[in-house]
Amino acid sequence: MSPQKHKTSLQFSEYLPTIASDSRLALPDLMPVQQHFSTDRIKDIDQETRVQMARLSDMDLRGKRIAITAGSRGIKGFVETLKAIVAQLKDWGAEPFIVPAMGSHGGATANGQVMALESLGITENAIGAPIRSSMEVVELGRLDSHTVVCCDRLAFESDGIIVCNRVKAHTGFLGDYESGLLKMMAIGLGKHIGTTSLHQLGFGQFHRVIPEAAALFLEKAPILFGVAIVENAHNQAALISGILPKDLFDREKELLTIAKSTMGRMLVSEIDLLIVDEIGKDISGAGMDSNITGRAASGIKRPNAPSIKQIVIRDLTDATAGNALGMGMADVMTRRAADKINLSYTYTNVLTSGAPLAGKLPIIAENDRTAIEMAHSLLVTSPNSPLRVAHIRNTKELENIWLSAAYLPEIESNPDLSITGEPHPYEFDAQGNLVWPTPR
Repeated sequence: MSPQKHKTSLQFSEYLPTIASDSRLALPDLMPVQQHFSTDRIKDIDQETRVQMARLSDMDLRGKRIAITAGSRGIKGFVETLKAIVAQLKDWGAEPFIVPAMGSHGGATANGQVMALESLGITENAIGAPIRSSMEVVELGRLDSHTVVCCDRLAFESDGIIVCNRVKAHTGFLGDYESGLLKMMAIGLGKHIGTTSLHQLGFGQFHRVIPEAAALFLEKAPILFGVAIVENAHNQAALISGILPKDLFDREKELLTIAKSTMGRMLVSEIDLLIVDEIGKDISGAGMDSNITGRAASGIKRPNAPSIKQIVIRDLTDATAGNALGMGMADVMTRRAADKINLSYTYTNVLTSGAPLAGKLPIIAENDRTAIEMAHSLLVTSPNSPLRVAHIRNTKELENIWLSAAYLPEIESNPDLSITGEPHPYEFDAQGNLVWPTPR
């Protein structure tokens, strides 16, 4: 399915419901709180990437055209990693190029996927290699009579493919292999056709079909090796691992266990109202990471996520280019966020993933204040219970957050939580939008 070439955006009436001034909620003051996670990280990404590659290559790559995968996620240190891979390949006499490996993202168009990479800082000048984008694929085989496994034609026709990606918990399914190198092959290099085919089986089958599809890649595509990144909770590269094809299954399984132990999370048990400054595909494949919110369009339950009663979305990131996948996991969103929605991009992603709930529209509020008050009106809580409010920038950046005073007992009893400043009331401008606080 090809998206329309023009931007299809939502249009709202000038008038949206507001909360009467005499019934407005007295919002609790919020405290700036630091969540403490491990800070172990790789200090020299270029050097570590080259060290990992040197462990793998005893082959002659002179004059070889080598494709390197680059996905649509915002990964800190990813540009540096790709640049190091390119530089090392050139030192070996190879001719590297970047292939957008992102299924249906970027509107499922070749140019849209280049633009998606550029929004993440992945440009030819920054990386030192050309970006070659196409939606054409080669069929590698079938998992059954209906499910095709495909590979990007440009990558398939190269002399070798380096699969580079972050290994992390997926937002829609559980398995020995979730987001990582195997999924980058099966879904990313599968482009729109291959991605759609696998997603038609549903996330409930991904624990099985991802490794099955990856096995076909290892058998029939020119996979040279993998470069896997594991991040700490601060979204910094904590580990880089070069992996030969024969070791991909065993090593990625180990890396996923490490990634789940080091990822960020909300260190409080229950949240009445979660306010999220921004969602986007550069934040998470699901817009908001279900490992953090506990809400997944697939219905999967995440064991370490707190119970959250209401979620407010304030905005979309610039890099998501209007793809609002994941908005259906929220209860209320602002008009500011809704006006940025690109339905072509969003619905292409929804239809490909087979998760319609992710693309459903929340309640739309005129401004921040009304959004927060509407979400509060939907809460089912005791009138005398102090409101448990948490405010975060997004589901990737969780070191510095804001919490209401109801969390004081939890903060005082948890050494991984510390108050970093004075409580501060919410402040709104004349348009009813927040000017304070916002985690940074």
